[in-house]
Amino acid sequence: MIHFDAIFLVDDDPINNLINKRLLKKMNFSENIYEFLEAEQALENIAQIPSDSSIMVFLDINMPVMNGWEFLNQYLEKFQNRKDKIVILSSSIDYQDRQRAFDYEVVSGFLEKPLTLDKINLQIQKYLK
Repeated sequence: MIHFDAIFLVDDDPINNLINKRLLKKMNFSENIYEFLEAEQALENIAQIPSDSSIMVFLDINMPVMNGWEFLNQYLEKFQNRKDKIVILSSSIDYQDRQRAFDYEVVSGFLEKPLTLDKINLQIQKYLK
């Protein structure tokens, strides 16, 4: 079974984070699931975790202050040597957002909200390949 040292939920909607955290706890992929309402806080916390740790980040695109694209740009500037998995989790159905997401090498998936057990399982199967 896949196990991550930490899972980060980066979404400005606390209800989405709460629901997603409960779903992920059921899947038992990590004992450490952290919620961030601001992308900048998530970046600061990633910096505190050893670079050889495995982290999965579920990232919303549309957030105030720092959006998901800005998060990805700063992540790539600060953490070139990390091997984290970042999955875009967005309400956007815009094909251009999906294409843009995969322009970032660190992005391993693009899921539309809401997160479900089936979507998590599909993403994990991609991770195994």
